[in-house]
Amino acid sequence: MPARVAIVGGGVSGLVAAYRLRRALGDDATIDLYEQRERLGGVLHTVDVAGQATDVGAEAFIVRRPEAVALVDELGLADRVVSPTPRRPAIWAGGRLHPMPAPALMGIPATAEVMAGLADPADLARIAAEPDRALAWRPGDDVAVGDLVADRFGASVVARSVDPMLGGVYSSLAADIGVREAIPALAARLDAGAPNLSAAVGGLLNPVGTGGPVFGTLVGGYRVLVDALTAAARPALCTDRQVVAVHADGDRWRVGTESGTDTDYDGVVLAVPAWTAARLLAGIGDEFVATLAAVEPASSVVVSIALAPGTALPDHSGVLVATGEDLRPKAFTLSSQKWAHVGGDGAAVSVRASFGRYGDPVADPADDPRIDESLRSWALTDLDRICVAAGVSAPSEHVLEVRVQRWDGGLPRYAPGHLDRMAGVLDALPPRLALAGSSYAGVGVPACIATAGRAAEVILAALG
Repeated sequence: MPARVAIVGGGVSGLVAAYRLRRALGDDATIDLYEQRERLGGVLHTVDVAGQATDVGAEAFIVRRPEAVALVDELGLADRVVSPTPRRPAIWAGGRLHPMPAPALMGIPATAEVMAGLADPADLARIAAEPDRALAWRPGDDVAVGDLVADRFGASVVARSVDPMLGGVYSSLAADIGVREAIPALAARLDAGAPNLSAAVGGLLNPVGTGGPVFGTLVGGYRVLVDALTAAARPALCTDRQVVAVHADGDRWRVGTESGTDTDYDGVVLAVPAWTAARLLAGIGDEFVATLAAVEPASSVVVSIALAPGTALPDHSGVLVATGEDLRPKAFTLSSQKWAHVGGDGAAVSVRASFGRYGDPVADPADDPRIDESLRSWALTDLDRICVAAGVSAPSEHVLEVRVQRWDGGLPRYAPGHLDRMAGVLDALPPRLALAGSSYAGVGVPACIATAGRAAEVILAALG
């Protein structure tokens, strides 16, 4: 009999799993894709803002990992991939813009000199003297990035360099993210016996490496990828339909929806956050469900701003805001400066402001009906302040459109030990059940593509 597989979650992870299963199982297989929203893509969400395709969720992917590049090429979209311009981001600290410290590893500086004018003088001396201090690190340790860097280099380095970098990737401060989770190569260096943090960071930065751009994006936005995956996977779409429970029924799995409909499948891929997977699997009662439920979400909001064509912006790709500053957003992406294809040929100039992180969520409209209006005002007021500090006229007089996009529980917190706990969960799953998504082995698009591929392999192996 042709296989019947359910995929719960229509983000990039669910779509890639559906695509891999379709290619392996052929046209006869039934692949039902459940998504509680009316649209597919999850945090890959492209909307039109002032007539321009604009990503209001994930914006780019790492091209030095193979998964996204290979998938885009496989789908015939390689000619859509573009690289950033040479402009660099800046750091907002002490009421002004500073160059992004370089060389640095996820904001951890290679030397004291690159933090001059940004870190406190006492911490500059601390960085310089760090190689002379004994490092208490045992192979296998996993501590918070912020704790490690504050101990070795000082708190101002965390607040003004590491927090801004990690906050944009994980929607969490460095004190809430594990070293192995955020910078596994650094943990490996320390495990291998690096005598201090300076040596570990320097050893990772000194080699020239592969060179070339780190990030890429797609002309036309991520909707191009979502549409291509949907067309290639050809799932039976069950959109605007919420799954409420998934449980075993002999050697099959039963998927129940809020409408009261239960459907049996040969296998199920849950391409959803860990806490959602825990809720759906609550009836199983296995210990791994409690581990999934313990993962904490980090919510954020993107405010997309379209400005009149020709509006001037600072000569940076973006501005990352240091912890403790009085600007309300955590970062600005100056999209028209970062990507050459955005805002050209008389199109609107595009900027996005990001708000919220783990432990500091943005108010919900149910609690504050005026919060979206406040977000718009804060984004424009603080963008004006940054521009004026950079010697550029305030752009808020040239606004064409502002759009607010909320991402409630958009990312998991990658606390110390998270990856080991999730690896244990994946090993403990019952047969014909697989997990995919940003909760399990990395938050970026390439990592999600990788988990989706592994989930499809689990189902295919079980189906024989």
